[in-house]
Formats: sequence, C-alpha cells, structure tokens
Amino acid sequence: MVKKFIKRGYLFLILAIMYAPIILLTVYSFNLSPDIGVWAKEWGFDLYVQLFTSEDVMQTVLNTLVLAFVASFLATILGTIGAIGTFYSKKRVKNALNGVTQIPVINAEIVTAVSIALVCTMLAFGRTYASLLIGHIVLCFPFVYLSVLPKLKQLDGNLYEAALDLGASPTKALFTVILPEIMPGIFSGFMLSVTLSLDDYIVTTFTKPPTFETISTYVFDAYAKGGKGSSVPALRALSAIIFLVMIIFLVVRNFVGRKKDEKKN
Repeated sequence: MVKKFIKRGYLFLILAIMYAPIILLTVYSFNLSPDIGVWAKEWGFDLYVQLFTSEDVMQTVLNTLVLAFVASFLATILGTIGAIGTFYSKKRVKNALNGVTQIPVINAEIVTAVSIALVCTMLAFGRTYASLLIGHIVLCFPFVYLSVLPKLKQLDGNLYEAALDLGASPTKALFTVILPEIMPGIFSGFMLSVTLSLDDYIVTTFTKPPTFETISTYVFDAYAKGGKGSSVPALRALSAIIFLVMIIFLVVRNFVGRKKDEKKN
C-alpha cells in the first residue's frame, strides 16, 4: 500500500512539475492584466478577441503554419527517400549514411544555423525565404529519417520480393507494398517535423528575412522589450490555444490508434 502510494505520488509530482506552468498560463490567458506576474481583477475573453483582431499576430501565425507545413512536407519526402535508400544500400554505405544523417541531431543547433546562413549567403540566397525554408528542412530531415527507418527494419523483407514475383514493377511495389507498411513512421516523422518547425527559434533567427516573423521570433522579440508591447498579453491566449490544439491532437490520435488495435484483435 505504501509503495503504491509513493509511486502514484512520485508520478503526480512529475506531472505537476511538467504541466503546472502550462495550466497556469492557460488560466492566466483569461486574466486581463497587461503585465506578466500581476493579476488583475478583471477576467474575460478580451485577450482572445485581441489575438484574432491583431493583424500582426495573425500574420505571424499564418507565416509560421505555412512554413512549418511546407518545410515538413518537403523534409518528409526527402527523409522517407533517404531512409528507404539507406535501408536497401550495402552495409558500408548504410553505416556511413546513418552516421552522417544523425550529425544534425547531436550537433548544436547554433552551429547548424550559422552554417546554413553562411552557405546560403555564399550561394547568393542571403537571408531570404529560400534560406529559411532550407534551414527548416535541414532541421527536420533527420527526425523524419529516424522515424521511418525503424518501420523499415520491422518490415517483412519478403513482401517486396513477393510483389516483384507477382509481376509488379519496382515503382509499383514501392507505392503499393513498402509505403503503406511504413506509413505510421512517415506520419510520425511529419508531425514531429511540424512541431520542430513551429517551435524553432535559432535556425529561424539566422536564416529568415528581416521583415518575416514566426511565432517564436515574434514572442521572443516582444518579451525581450520588457513585455510592454500592445500585443504581448494576447500571446498568452495564443500559447493556450497551441497547447489546447496539441492536447486535442493527442487525444484523437490515441483514440484512433486504440480503435485500430481493437479491430486487429
């Protein structure tokens, strides 16, 4: 009984440390105080109204979403192709490609950001949307690769050979046999890429055009000025919405996954 109580208490403590600040932020998004850390007597949805009526904030959200989905889509295509190509390569080539692909994951992000900015400047891109997109693709690509590769390892190697024996071309076998089997890994890599792109600040700062803002750079710049901007309180509402969207996505994903498992069983 005591051990069970300690285990549950420890789990509750860890969850409280992780989620208490986010829950506090969500509650704080309904408080109309203009300053962080100061509670006002007024409560309401004014910050949410301000959020959706602010052209700067909504343009920043649109910029971030478009960038995240475009970069993630391209990174998912490249990462999937890279994982399939590496998996079916010879052992030496496979080991070399695995090592090279994991370098951006373990490398300091500031090094990656400065390197991309330098290369894009040398290629006459400068700090443009192209350099920003390239930076986010480089950031997301390894995580797609690492998400797809385990699914390829779990794949029955005889399926592809059987498809070829039954008359399918290599291309048709790829799209009708291989891709459907590894689709969970592809989807996981895509969603992980979207999350990384939405959250990234360092690569974005070093590669974005001067007039282009994402949520991360907009929020940082706003609070770097002391949190005194007119749109700063609305950012609390934006953070709460992002948290709510992620919770809804996880609940739906777990529900769908559970239904699929029940059908298989």
